[in-house]
Amino acid sequence: MSSPRGILTAVLIPFFMLGAAHAADAAGVERQAWGKTKGGETVELYTLTNAKGHKVSIMTLGAIVVSIQVPDKTGALGDVALGFDSLDGYLGPHPFFGAVAGRYGNRIGGGTFTIDGHASTLPKNDGANTLHGGTKGFDKYVWKARPVTSSNGPTVVLTHVSPDGDQGFPGTLTATVTYTWTKDDELKIHYHATTDKPTVVNLTNHSYFNLAGAGNGVILDQVMQIFADKFTPVAKGLIPTGELKPVAGTPFDFLKPTPIGARIDSSDEQITLGGGYDHNFVVNGTAGTLRPAAHIVDPASGRTMDVLTTEPGIQFYTGNFLDGKITGKGGKVYAKRAGFCLETQHFPDSPNKPKFPSTVLRPGQRYDTTTVYRFGVTQ
Repeated sequence: MSSPRGILTAVLIPFFMLGAAHAADAAGVERQAWGKTKGGETVELYTLTNAKGHKVSIMTLGAIVVSIQVPDKTGALGDVALGFDSLDGYLGPHPFFGAVAGRYGNRIGGGTFTIDGHASTLPKNDGANTLHGGTKGFDKYVWKARPVTSSNGPTVVLTHVSPDGDQGFPGTLTATVTYTWTKDDELKIHYHATTDKPTVVNLTNHSYFNLAGAGNGVILDQVMQIFADKFTPVAKGLIPTGELKPVAGTPFDFLKPTPIGARIDSSDEQITLGGGYDHNFVVNGTAGTLRPAAHIVDPASGRTMDVLTTEPGIQFYTGNFLDGKITGKGGKVYAKRAGFCLETQHFPDSPNKPKFPSTVLRPGQRYDTTTVYRFGVTQ
């Protein structure tokens, strides 16, 4: 999914100077200054190294997952997260690589919703709709970060306070995202938020994955399994109709492992509307409990990824808006379908769909969700 993006400029620290900027703050956590925004805010990069020596890097701009270094079946490490080698790439327009999308990830139809009879109007940055929080969502802010020593693995906690009226959303929302990188190559993401007025919230991570390695071709041969009997079909503008439709007999049936590209060019109306897959699936099991949502295998590299979540839904997106105009890591160009996203979430446009699970958060309540991306290799 794509939208206009505010452009900042960077004052970059040359790579040969970064070693001196490193600071060890907690077990397995290294911090370094990674550059500055046009407004002079320092952007920091936190590198989490687990007991196996595998690394995940997170930066404070947008709480973005910058890299995920995991082995293939030969033991060779590769970065499976699309993005850029330096801060400069993230300061220009890009399709939310690795970012935390908020205050409301995904789309809100018509850029408006009503709580308790009070209407809120949001910026329309995706045609007639609002996408990923508006023209200046959580991905465009520098979050406050602190490393934490945890028995579960190296951890960094990021916090952002969104004031009342930010992008039209009511209430001051305090959001916290905790990233933990375990010894088992699990990236655990815990989202927490509170508000002082009734509002809506739907936080998700917008990482683009390619298990063959970022920039190493397209993802059409990678094999997807999504544990969902139903999905939420969309109308024009990719706003859900409100229906929960069985996946059986449609190109959306990934209950059995299926190559991503097997049906991506079908004439199915939903595929045509999305330009491929850009749809929310209703994860089987009980929302609020951590359960399997998806399993992916790259036959060539042998890398695998499992997604577990407490959320009711997961958005499967196949990089349909990538167009070869973005040069990413290692000078490689990101072509159409060079990566896939699996965004765990409440359903799109839930504030306007009363039959969908509610995204309303009220004072005294806690928004609390967990998602795990677990990496491995085929046996």
